[in-house]
Amino acid sequence: MADTNDNKTGTDNKLAVDVRTEFGKGFARRLRAAGKIPAVLYGHGTEPQHIALPGHETALIIRKANQVLDLQIEGKSQLALVKDVQKDPVRQIIEHLDLIVVRKGEKVTVDVPVHLEGEPAPATSVNLDSTTISLEVEATHIPENVVVSIEGLEEGAQVLAGDVTLPSGATLVTDPEVLVVGITGEVAVDLGETEETPEGETPEGEGDLVDEVGSEDAPAESE
Repeated sequence: MADTNDNKTGTDNKLAVDVRTEFGKGFARRLRAAGKIPAVLYGHGTEPQHIALPGHETALIIRKANQVLDLQIEGKSQLALVKDVQKDPVRQIIEHLDLIVVRKGEKVTVDVPVHLEGEPAPATSVNLDSTTISLEVEATHIPENVVVSIEGLEEGAQVLAGDVTLPSGATLVTDPEVLVVGITGEVAVDLGETEETPEGETPEGEGDLVDEVGSEDAPAESE
């Protein structure tokens, strides 16, 4: 089953950006404090262009993977694919974006998330071996995900990359033999059995311990 949702560029992805003429960590910190995200735009043989994006609007858009932004730069529109997002490892604040220039009708290679649908046969477990697969697609029609149905799959069943139904116009780049999903049997956990001690008997080892340390009724040794 193919997913028809894709990341079409529209008014929701339109961002007014500023061209940056200052650089360095100090300037980048000031930008972020002002609610903006520093970024660099490159590709198609153009000189890298340093820009600043509106922080809140950009963060909302790039929550989904492979977003194409419609950048409004000095009165001109430029499409750009989000290539890399750098975040603070602790606070998870977006620190920097790498953007690639794209054009309408151009094809790009992207890693598209795999979304599982349905339930496998009873008493089985699902192993998602590949969380994404690489596809070549139009830059302005990148699918949000590819859907893999696991409904009723039995133990031992496998779904390879070549088995995945692709969105219209997409070409598989990942090796078709790569395992995407595997179905295995549930493993029973053996908690073991506890042997009961017959009434009146001392558990093995406890009698020896009493003999070693003595008892409260035993006479104390004289100093």
